[in-house]
Amino acid sequence: MDAKTHSRYRARAKIVKAMAHPSRLFIIDQLAEGERCVCELTDMIGADTSTVSKHLSVLKEAGIVKDEKRGLQVFYTLRTPCVTRLFSCIEAVVKSNIEAQLAAM
Repeated sequence: MDAKTHSRYRARAKIVKAMAHPSRLFIIDQLAEGERCVCELTDMIGADTSTVSKHLSVLKEAGIVKDEKRGLQVFYTLRTPCVTRLFSCIEAVVKSNIEAQLAAM
């Protein structure tokens, strides 16, 4: 693999790695419905503010979300809403795995 190809795959891996946590997947789902402040996401997830902020920071670093500070609150939106299209593919794999497990019983 040449350096350009390796760089492209490394960039993809960074995005997938950033999403690879249940809370972050939940955040992406919630932001697909519209912007949310950290306080809303904290209540929805049931975690403390610092934990949710860390998850949002990871997603922001990967370029998945963007933020806007308004007064004392920070609001988040998806930078690239197309990221949610990956979820339907993931759900198809989950369904296929379940069907394979049931068929093996």
